[in-house]
Amino acid sequence: MHLNDRAQRLVNNLLADAAALGVALPGDDPTPVIDCGVHAVGGLEAGRQLAEICLAGLGRVEFGAGLADVWQGPWVSVQTDHPVAACLASQYAGWAIGGKDYFAMGSGPMRAAYGKEELFGNIGLRETPSAAVGILEASALPPQEVATEIATKCGVNAEALTLLVAPTNSLAGCVQIAARSVETAMHKLHELKFDLTRVVSGWGTAPLPPVAKNALAGIGRTNDAILYGAHAVLYVRDDDDTLAKVGAELPSSSSADHGRPFAEIFKAYNHDFYKVDKLLFSPAVVTLNNLDTGRVHRFGRFEPAVLKQSFGV
Repeated sequence: MHLNDRAQRLVNNLLADAAALGVALPGDDPTPVIDCGVHAVGGLEAGRQLAEICLAGLGRVEFGAGLADVWQGPWVSVQTDHPVAACLASQYAGWAIGGKDYFAMGSGPMRAAYGKEELFGNIGLRETPSAAVGILEASALPPQEVATEIATKCGVNAEALTLLVAPTNSLAGCVQIAARSVETAMHKLHELKFDLTRVVSGWGTAPLPPVAKNALAGIGRTNDAILYGAHAVLYVRDDDDTLAKVGAELPSSSSADHGRPFAEIFKAYNHDFYKVDKLLFSPAVVTLNNLDTGRVHRFGRFEPAVLKQSFGV
């Protein structure tokens, strides 16, 4: 089954309970646009389901407690047995959506339908679905001309595209970003040119940051949750020397930009995500469990002081 088909089933479930979840389907444009936190209230469960839609239904997202000495608040955990398909072909926010006076970071399985990002040349998994599902990290709902352009690039009719939108300063938006602990570790492996077929499964957890007063502050807090508080555990098959070498470069601490709140780093790069050091975007701590040898390799460190500063505690 296509990634987009799997995601569409979850979208249908979300819409069936839209009122209870605090999401809305405003307007009568051809493309369905589901508001998960721009004007709609959204909430924890809306964010949890949004995160699972990002994963195209190939991962499970849950809430729980975490390390109290790192963050004394809720944590978001994610698990998947399909880390390449779920995290890289779907969840990764690799599509910059632009239009007149509109910008969004695009994720979800619509990216596999578009298939123009560089990483699809490495992982494959392009698809030609009859309908597509995308998630937009944006402060506003997209105008129909933007939605139509996305649909055209995905090879589907405008009415066959569904977009779900949540800003970084919404509860649902915070949840879906905090659910990216495994995804950021997988993308870092891609940047390091590791053989991704050797990754069997992934589990991760990250603090759920407090909702910020505006989208820019939200970008800072949600990224800091991953960079300084997330822990990803990957179950892999390889020789231990290779894992020791690649593992040393996996956590966010391998970047020269590490150690400051992301809001400061982002400002230094003129608020352009794609200019920030790619090696920064990874969990604070990464553990590699070698299924061939039983060895466990752990790298990185948590930075609770940076989290407290970022979260306003």
